[in-house]
Amino acid sequence: MAQLITLKDTRRELRSYGGRTAVAILVVLGALFLIFLRYFNLQVTGYETYRTQSERNRVQLQALPPKRGLIYDRHGALLAANRPSHILSLVREQVPDLDGTLTALGELVFVDEDDLEAFRRRLDQRRPYEPVPLRFRLTEEERARLAVNRHRLPGVVVDAQLMRHYPQGELFTHAIGYVGRINEREAARLDASDYRGTFHIGKTGIERRYEETLHGEVGYQNVESNAHGRVLRVLDRFDPEPGEDLGLHLDSTLQRVATTALGDQRGAVVAMDPETGGVLALVSTPVFDGNLFVNGISSREYSALRDSPDVPLFNRAVQGQYPPGSTVKPLMALAGLEAGLVTPETMVPDPGWYRLPGDTRRYRDWILRIRGTGHAPEVDLQMALAESCDVYFYDLARRLTVDRMADYLAPFGLGSHTGIDTTNERPGVLPSSDWKRRTLGQPWYPGETLSVGIGQGYMLATPVQLAAATAAVANRGVFRVPQLVRRIGGRAVPPAPARVIEAAPETWDAIHEGMRAVVHGERGTAKLIARGLPYTMAGKTGTAQVIGIAQGEVYDEDEIAERHRNHGLFVAFAPLEAPTIAVAVIVENGGGSTAASPIARAVIDAWLLRGEALAGG
Repeated sequence: MAQLITLKDTRRELRSYGGRTAVAILVVLGALFLIFLRYFNLQVTGYETYRTQSERNRVQLQALPPKRGLIYDRHGALLAANRPSHILSLVREQVPDLDGTLTALGELVFVDEDDLEAFRRRLDQRRPYEPVPLRFRLTEEERARLAVNRHRLPGVVVDAQLMRHYPQGELFTHAIGYVGRINEREAARLDASDYRGTFHIGKTGIERRYEETLHGEVGYQNVESNAHGRVLRVLDRFDPEPGEDLGLHLDSTLQRVATTALGDQRGAVVAMDPETGGVLALVSTPVFDGNLFVNGISSREYSALRDSPDVPLFNRAVQGQYPPGSTVKPLMALAGLEAGLVTPETMVPDPGWYRLPGDTRRYRDWILRIRGTGHAPEVDLQMALAESCDVYFYDLARRLTVDRMADYLAPFGLGSHTGIDTTNERPGVLPSSDWKRRTLGQPWYPGETLSVGIGQGYMLATPVQLAAATAAVANRGVFRVPQLVRRIGGRAVPPAPARVIEAAPETWDAIHEGMRAVVHGERGTAKLIARGLPYTMAGKTGTAQVIGIAQGEVYDEDEIAERHRNHGLFVAFAPLEAPTIAVAVIVENGGGSTAASPIARAVIDAWLLRGEALAGG
């Protein structure tokens, strides 16, 4: 027992116990001190920072997208409208499980891979607490399913927003263009503050050209929300400024008549007011519905449009570059008269073919395969225009030379952009010896001059260029820039400054008389459309080769594939005495001008006869 008492060291145990107690007290005091420091930091030194963060969770700045400006035709018919559409969006900061939420949403509404891909791209570009759209244009049934399941979908928002809609469908797509979702490239160049809350931007046509005018200015509102992100009240609001409305020169009736007249054919029609340059109709066929692109066209639908051999996405009116054929002969005649090389009475022998001095090759006139000879033993200017005599213009082209032809035709807008207020206009080609040397690195040959003299060879023009040139002829030399937009808001858009092409009055008289004879002459190439015509029309037919015909061969339309057949063209203005409309028509692979001239008459009839009130617009 004495030995056990010796082994127990009470004093040592007390010292050990006291040390452990002191350490424990120090640890507790240290922890309390750290808690105090943290509390002091939260409540004193970091108060403003954490209060701001708390306010950000409670108070959010929301963008208010502006209402896009509307687009009307000249009589007030609505061409581009806005209509409510419900959008399914997610606020990332309020979604605890993004992948799980997306999966749940996929069970409630249809979400395809294109929607998901676009959503993830937008997710990387968003601002904090900014709703990121996943689906546009929800159906009522889809909205109902989302509402029933809202309690298990935190961060999911269904909002109504105005979306672009084209009430006339396909009729004006090429004329006014369309809007579409903002892509990555566009987002990178846009001012993000100007497009907060906006998902669409003009892609083509007027919608793109006048984007800044149509878009408006974004507004903002501060809102108070609860822990679940639901808005409780609006604290303050700065209303967006809506985009300005546009009123166009385009006429819905004329547009529909031209589209119907073209039917299933590939082609284009451009009608202009010669006095102002206002574009009354701008049609390209085949057409497509711009509504398909507003909220993202499906891959299947886009592939069908892109891969179609008829190329419906191609705006032939401003992008199509075609040999103008004989439609340029009035301009060539004007150049010859002004250069003093011919007079209206000058006679040119016409055996049905032409041969350059010292050259054995025969350049055939189109009439040769029909009559086996020329138009007449000798042809003057009026007959050359009325019957479209190639031999007359071969001879005139040789005497003019290609460079002088280019100098005379350039003021009529050929070979350069007209300046029409839309997108993707192409300049065509007005060849010269210098152009060929710069472009192809080759010299110019005399035979090429003859081809240019009848609107073939290297020469290319767009339908809008031909309409503008025809309007200038109708105006006796006053060239007006084609213009689609007539009014912006309540302000009239004045015509662009005119360009005056000087020529003697008798020169214009001769050109107008020759073009009158095309339609009203006994042997005019467009005499068939003159039947029952209650006004006087001036016109010019044209045929443009798609493939070359070798020397000695004959063009046989029945033996040629449809897409290799000649294009048919026709330009006209009316009434002759005081023109109020100029028209250019092309029918791709139509075989000849007889495919185009009835379309021009239908358009001019609609303007002049189906209610004169249209002309006063």
